[in-house]
This record gives sequence, structure tokens and C-alpha cells, in this order.
Amino acid sequence: MKLFEYVRRGAWPEVVGYGLFVTLLAAGYYYNITFVQLGLLDLGTRLVGLPATTVSAWMGALALTTFAAAVAFGVLMDRRGWSTDLRAKLRALFAVLCVQFVLTLVAPGIRDPAAFGAWVVAASVSMGVGFPVTFSLTVDFVPVRDRGYVAAAATAVAYFAGNVYPLDWSIGAFSRVMTVAMVPGLVVLGALALRDLGFVDAVADNHREFGVGRFCRPDAVRLRSFAFLAPLGLMFGVFFVDSLGFLRIVETPALIGSSWQSPAFSVHLLIGVVHVIGAVVAGVLYTNFDRNWLFMWVFGLFALTHLLYTFDLRLAAAVPGLAGDAPPLVNPLFYALTVSFYTTLNFALWPDLSTPATIGTHSAVGVGFAGFLSTFLSTAVALYFEHAEVTLISHLSLVNALALLLFTGLGLSLYGRQVYRHSRAGPADPADGPVGDDASGGDPS
Repeated sequence: MKLFEYVRRGAWPEVVGYGLFVTLLAAGYYYNITFVQLGLLDLGTRLVGLPATTVSAWMGALALTTFAAAVAFGVLMDRRGWSTDLRAKLRALFAVLCVQFVLTLVAPGIRDPAAFGAWVVAASVSMGVGFPVTFSLTVDFVPVRDRGYVAAAATAVAYFAGNVYPLDWSIGAFSRVMTVAMVPGLVVLGALALRDLGFVDAVADNHREFGVGRFCRPDAVRLRSFAFLAPLGLMFGVFFVDSLGFLRIVETPALIGSSWQSPAFSVHLLIGVVHVIGAVVAGVLYTNFDRNWLFMWVFGLFALTHLLYTFDLRLAAAVPGLAGDAPPLVNPLFYALTVSFYTTLNFALWPDLSTPATIGTHSAVGVGFAGFLSTFLSTAVALYFEHAEVTLISHLSLVNALALLLFTGLGLSLYGRQVYRHSRAGPADPADGPVGDDASGGDPS
């Protein structure tokens, strides 16, 4: 890792940049997966008194608005040159944090449906601005060869914290945690954004060395190219499969009560540790192998996870005496492992498909389309299944089939690509030595 080289050389601004970026990325994702995704459900249904279907519709609106805001601001960043202006990005992120601090503070007091809708729109815009800004900081703080490991660190911190604390999935608990956590963030970001600090000057030009992503070498990846659209489609499939399955799992008390909402702290700790292990393994794989193989792992793990869930459900229906009081813990552990895999991939992929001049647009489209738009569509499909009274086992079986279809389709396409390459290359000459894999996109220095 370049990080160890910086430590040996005493290049402390670069070392601090690693820690700052991991903290920002992990905190932003923790805010999204806990306060927004989970807290919003509790706020809308329990405190405002809206039906679950109405709250789900508002979550879909949140996803669409976030996607639109992210793309608009990401394009604006690239056109105005803010993607390579570290101070401009820090100021934008400080403004986002100020808005989110206010939203977090007032959320538990909302009781009116109109106020709830206004809160959702404001939260959507703030997150939409925050995502491309945060991802664009990669070119300032993280060398290309370390991006897999840094993405793994951010994933591990976010999911471990999200599973260990707080145990109560209520808007009040989330608000207290996030409000306290945001105060030091406001102080640090405010100083970096508004004061003339030497640290910012020391790393302001790092984008010239760090900026060109791993898959943009030797040629930059364009937004409308297959090199960008293919991973965009695959990541869309990953988020869609995850959301479609998890939305039904969290609505099933027997499944969620024995895992993510278990009263036993040891269960939360174990799930958090598995998240960390999955992130570390994914970071190593991402750094050393082609990204397509990591997609294969993700789809394969999702298929296996939902197969385990459906197998237990079928076994309990066929032989009730063999079913225990609670579903086996291995199912959510595999789910945690899979989620850490694809989150690590998601964090590292979009900067590595970008240059300093395109990272605002590419990260906004990548995160917005593959993450938020897929969540909107999966929410709509889940609502349709609910109204159609699709059973739990049928729902999870459909998710399992979709994951298996994507796994098989990607495997066949990779095999077909290799066959095509060998047919074009002709018989190999032993004197030429082994043929290398060019998927890494150049030297990740």
C-alpha cells in the first residue's frame, strides 16, 4: 500500500487524507443506511401515522429526487471545474453537513404529513449533492493502488457501527447518535472549508497524481461507452436484488427479530464482525483481480443467501418439527458478507472509472442510477408483490432466481469474451510466453 510508504516518508498530510476520506465516506453511508433508510420508516409510520405503503412511496420519491440532484450537481461540478478544486468540494460538503444536521435535529418532532414530505425532499437534495462531492474526494486523498483497501475500510467502519449501535431502530435513537456524531464533523469540516489551513494546500494538487482511475488507463472511460455502461448495469442489478430481498426480510418479524433486530448484543456484534471480514476480503480481491469476478462473487453469494432462506422456509413448512424457534443465524451472516462485498466494490468502482475531469458526473450517475434508482424500482416491485399477496417463500424465490440469472449470465458473457479473444488472437506462440489479463486497466500506481 502507498499508505505505508507515506508513513515511512513522514508525508503526514497524505496519511491524514486517508483517515479523513474513510471517515467521511463511512459516516455518509452510515447516515444513509441507518437514519434515512431505517429511521424514515419509523418516522413515517409510527410518529406521523402514515400507512406503510405511503411511506414506501415517499421512499421512492426520495430515491428519484436524490438521483436527479446527484446527476445535476455532478455535471455542474465537472463543468465548473469544482471536481479538481479541493476547497470548493470541502465547502460544498460543509454546507451539506449543515443542512443534514438541522434535518437530523428536527426529524423526531415531525408529526404532520406535509412536514414529512418537505423533510424527505430536503434530505434527498442534501444527499444528492453529498454523494458526488464525497466520491470526488477520492482523487485528492487516495492513490489508485490503495482504493480497494480504503473502500474496504470505509465499508467495515460503516456496517460495523450500523450493526452494533444503536440497537433500537427508531428515529429518536438514530437522531441522538447522528446529532452527537455530527458536531465534531461540523467543527473539522468547517475549519477545512473556511480557514486557510496548510493541510489543504499540501494535498490540493494530489489529483494530478491520483486522479486517473485504474480502468481509465491508457484510455479514459466515457460515460456512454460500454466500459462504463456494463458495470453500471451490473451494479444496478446488485442493488435491485439486495433491496428487493431485504425489503421483504425486514417486513417479516421472525426473520428480522432473530438477526438485525435481535435483543442479544452478541448477534449484532457477530453480524458486524462478518461485515468487517467481508469488506477486507472484497478489498483484497478488488485490488488484485478484475472487477467482473467480484460481480460474480456478489451475484453468487446473493443466490446462495436467498437459497438458504427459502430452503429453511420450505423445510419448516414440510416438516414443522425440524424447525427451531428462530431461523438459523447463518442466513443473515451470509447476507452481511454479500453486502460488504458489493459495498466495497461500489465505493472503489466509480472513481476508478473516472478522471479528475469526469469524476463528478461518473460518480453521480453510478451511485444515483445504480443505487437510488434501483432502490426506487425495487420498492415499487415489492409493493406490487405485497398487494398481489405474494407469499414470503415465493418472493424470496424470485429474488434468488434473479440473482442466479445474473450470476449465470455474467459467467457466460465472460466465457464468451475469452473465446472471442482467443479466436481473434489465433494459435498461441510458446515463444511469446503467457498471455496476461489486461482487465486491470494499466499500472495501478
